[in-house]
Amino acid sequence: MRYSLIFALAAGLFVLLLAALPAAADDRGSVPVYTVADTTGDWGFPSPYAHYARGPGYTRMSFLFDTLIWKDDAGYVPALAESWELVGDDTYIFSLRDGVTWHDGEPFTADDVVFTVEYIKDHPYMWVDSGIVDDAEAIDDLTVKMTLSAPFAPFLDQVAGTLPILPEHIWAGISDTVNYREQDALVGTGPYTLRVGDYDKVQGTYRYVAYEDYYLGSPRVLELRFVKTSAPNAAAELLQGRVNTAGIEPEMIGQLESSFEILSVPGHWWNYKLMINHQKEPLSDKRFRQALAYAIDRDKLVDIAARGYGLAGSPGFIPSDNEWYNPEIDGFYPHDPAKARDLLADMGYAGQRIQLLIKGGDTSAERIGELIEADLVAVGINVDLRTMDSKTVDSKVGEWDFDLAVSGHGGVIGDPNFLAGNTLDDDFNSARYHDNPELVALLEEQVTQTNEGARRDLIDRAQILYAEDVPALTLYYTESFVAHDGQVELYYTYNGMALGVPIALNKLSFVGV
Repeated sequence: MRYSLIFALAAGLFVLLLAALPAAADDRGSVPVYTVADTTGDWGFPSPYAHYARGPGYTRMSFLFDTLIWKDDAGYVPALAESWELVGDDTYIFSLRDGVTWHDGEPFTADDVVFTVEYIKDHPYMWVDSGIVDDAEAIDDLTVKMTLSAPFAPFLDQVAGTLPILPEHIWAGISDTVNYREQDALVGTGPYTLRVGDYDKVQGTYRYVAYEDYYLGSPRVLELRFVKTSAPNAAAELLQGRVNTAGIEPEMIGQLESSFEILSVPGHWWNYKLMINHQKEPLSDKRFRQALAYAIDRDKLVDIAARGYGLAGSPGFIPSDNEWYNPEIDGFYPHDPAKARDLLADMGYAGQRIQLLIKGGDTSAERIGELIEADLVAVGINVDLRTMDSKTVDSKVGEWDFDLAVSGHGGVIGDPNFLAGNTLDDDFNSARYHDNPELVALLEEQVTQTNEGARRDLIDRAQILYAEDVPALTLYYTESFVAHDGQVELYYTYNGMALGVPIALNKLSFVGV
């Protein structure tokens, strides 16, 4: 009897162990469970209004909610809209798919699209400018006409391909969008569903279940999980079969490349930059900001903090390997401590202590902070280096409660309007810089210019002005790596998902289309 009990316990433990491990694809080609490792874990409640305002938060939400169009590894593809047409230079006609349903079984129609466009005017969505669309009209149940307030060159990327469409029958009565956390807040048209209880903020875990009635077909991955895993443990978790994919450090490639597929992310997908509080002295003086640019050795940051896997930051923000880069920027701010000291002396800098915030847990950011501190001390700038968690740093930057901060984000790809967004937008990733009227005018005009040559001239000049004023300083663009077991064909979306999210977790990979 004792042996029977032991056998039963062992069998039970074996079953539990199997349930905890990622499952292999079955004979039909489906994958029962696919597990994604993430070093941060929690990216917020995955409704359109409650996810954290960074790429991973948007990605979590995108599994539940669809946009009118989407992108795969080659470019734009139909999503809720089967086709679209630009009429003149300010009107889009979208032909919607027939037979699409919300997760609760209600039919999706053109009224939902019109509702969403109107709803974000009263309840702004963090990633889309509601003022771009002047009018949205349902021509019939499957046709929507959108008239823009002015020609807008990045419309497909930044509106049609980014705005999650909401179900009118749920959101019409919701006013407190951020705090609405009921189950129906997660009802979308996307390939996956998620129960409120399958999101654990403390553990940083998410569990998605395939929506069998998805309009592109039932997803190939039946259950998609996100788990929190520390960066140093990523290789071990992969090798032991606990996760199917994880971001990895370059040093891990050698031990993984024989058993896993390795994706390399180009250096322009993600950037580290120095946020500067240009609203307070002495940082409000352009000469001080220029001194920072001369003092900080950006090539050394790539060599040491990025271990050689990266591209030195452009003072004009647009990466040097981007097709919109202005080569005139090449000569701006070589590492020159003497020039930095001259600028500081010219402005009468008295050696005030400057606080530099960095994000704990990010080894690259921590190393960047140490290297910047040494460079600034060498030119006579006193530095108070403070380490805080990521969300605290973002919050302090957003509230202007800082001097300098090492931050970073993706989206420095695709349509060059990312320069405007990261200069003028009112969020913690942006410099929020409006002190140069010419720069502001150029960045506002370029989105209305549908002639590429004329638009390029505006972007070129804007890069020069940005570099001269240094509202923020790009330190370097990273090259990073992801390992996966090949059960799902992961790829990097052309120009990034939505506004340019540089994450190899496009929902179409899991659907299998």
